[in-house]
Amino acid sequence: MTAEEDRTAHAAALLRRLAAREGRAVLEALPPYDDAEVLALTTRLRAEGLDADLVSAALTQARLRARAAGRLGPAAARMLLTGDGLEQATRPAVARRHAQRFVDAGVGHVWDLGSGVGLDAVALAEAGLEVTAVERDEEVAAAATANLAAYPRARVVHADVHEVAPRPGDGAWLDPARRTPGVADARGRTRRVFRLSDLAPSWEHVQAVAAGAAATGAKLSPGFSRGDLPRGAEAEWVSLDGDVVECAVWWRGAVRRAGASAVVGTSTAHGVAWERVTEVADPPPALADGERPEAWLAEPDRGVLAAGLTGSVAAAVGGRELDPGVGYVSAPGPVDVPWARWFAVEEVLPLHARPVRAWLRGRGVGRVTLKKRGVPTDPERFRAELRLRGGRSSPEATLVLTRVAGRPSVVVVTPLAQASSTP
Repeated sequence: MTAEEDRTAHAAALLRRLAAREGRAVLEALPPYDDAEVLALTTRLRAEGLDADLVSAALTQARLRARAAGRLGPAAARMLLTGDGLEQATRPAVARRHAQRFVDAGVGHVWDLGSGVGLDAVALAEAGLEVTAVERDEEVAAAATANLAAYPRARVVHADVHEVAPRPGDGAWLDPARRTPGVADARGRTRRVFRLSDLAPSWEHVQAVAAGAAATGAKLSPGFSRGDLPRGAEAEWVSLDGDVVECAVWWRGAVRRAGASAVVGTSTAHGVAWERVTEVADPPPALADGERPEAWLAEPDRGVLAAGLTGSVAAAVGGRELDPGVGYVSAPGPVDVPWARWFAVEEVLPLHARPVRAWLRGRGVGRVTLKKRGVPTDPERFRAELRLRGGRSSPEATLVLTRVAGRPSVVVVTPLAQASSTP
C-alpha cells in the first residue's frame, strides 16, 4: 500500500467512526464552528477521554459543514463531507431537478457514477428511485455511505466507474471530476479544470455510457461549448440566485428538448422558483451601424449568457443586442422577467477616458461601478484613467464598457430600482 493509499484508508476509517454512534454523539455535541475556539475545544475534548484522531476528524467535519452551509443549506448539518467532495457537491435544489429527469424518463434504477459525497444520490433516492452510487476514492465513498444510510434502496460501491456498466433499462448520472484532487488554493478550494479532455472519467467514456443506458445525464462545467454537444442531446445551463452552477447534458430518454436551454432559479421563502429559457427560431438582429441604444438596457442572467441565448432574451423583451456576442440587449422599456436585470440608459460615449471623465465631472459624479463585456479594456486601468476624486458620499454612476453597433463604447446606465425612484 502506498503512503497515499494508507492516508486515504485511515481517513475513511475515521469517517466510518464518525458515522457510528460514538462519532455522531461527538458531532452533535459540538458548538458552532469558530476558528478561534478550536484549540480550547480540542483540549477540552481530549480531557474528556476522546482520542486525538477522532477529535481532529470531528472538528474537520464541523469546519466543512460551516463552509458548506451557504451552498448546501440545512443538508450540510447532517452530512459527512470531504474537502474535495464539497467542492463538487451539487446544490440540493439542483440535485432534485436532476432526479426528476429520471423519474420523468420512467427508469427505476439509476447509477450515480462518480457519486462524490452523495448529494445527487440522495436526491435520486428521495425521488423513489433505486440508486447505485459508485465512487473510487475510499474516503469519499465512506462519506457517501454515511449520507445514504437512511435510504434502503440506495447502496454505495467502492469501485472505479470503468469497472461497472448500467443495464440497458437503467439510468446513469455522471459527475466527472473537474478539479485536481489535493491541489488547493489559499481558501481550500481545489484547482478547476476546464477542458473536456481533462475530465475523469473521460468525455468519451461519458458518451459510451450514454449510448448504452436508457437515460443519461452528466454534470459539466458552465464553460461547456455548444459545439461539443452530441447530436440529439440536450445541454441545460443552470443558474441559481445569479450563480451559474453547471451545464447538464442529457441523452436519450432524459432529453426534453434537444439543443441548448437555460434554467434560472430564484430562491424564495417556499423553495426555488425555476424559469426556462429556450432558443428561438428567428432572433432579432443586433443593432446596425449608426443605430443607438433605446431607453433601456437588459443584462441577461449569467446562465442565459453561458447558454448563448441572448437572442431569446431580445425576442422576449422586444429588443436587440447591442452588438453580436456582447450579451447586452437594448429595448424600449423594461419587461418583468426573472432572467434579466434592467438599467435606464443615460448616455452613450466613445470608449475613451477623456470624454467619459468630462461627462462624469460635469454631473458631479465621483464614483463609478464598471461592467464589461465584449471589449479588451482593463476595467481597473480605465477607472484609474478617469481620475475621479469623489468620496463615499459623492454621486455614483454605472458604466458599461462594451460594443454598440460595432463601436467600442461606454453606456452610462442607472439600475432600474434607482431609475424608478428618481423624481
